[in-house]
Amino acid sequence: MNIKEAKRDKVTVLIIEGRLDSSTSGLLEKKFLDTTEAGEKNFVIDFASMDYISSAGLRVLLMAAKKTKKVGGKVVLSALSANVKEVFDIAGFTSIFTISASQEEAIQAF
Repeated sequence: MNIKEAKRDKVTVLIIEGRLDSSTSGLLEKKFLDTTEAGEKNFVIDFASMDYISSAGLRVLLMAAKKTKKVGGKVVLSALSANVKEVFDIAGFTSIFTISASQEEAIQAF
């Protein structure tokens, strides 16, 4: 897995490439915690280049949503593939997160 970071106005965009599973979820958790400690609170997580997510990856996203909500921010997800969206549907996460079709649309949600 690879994580790219970009800043767009008041939003931090994290672009996830590859697989988000038990062996890689710690990388996203550390990246997210480091970024929130630096004062960021609004995130778009772009899944356009991600092909798999496990329950460990879902746990990190849930933690991110809770942390940002506490400080008045939010997490918006973008560009979920059909496979990844199915995992979100089954886990009930589509009701927890705002999900946008594209990164641009997700940024406009702020």
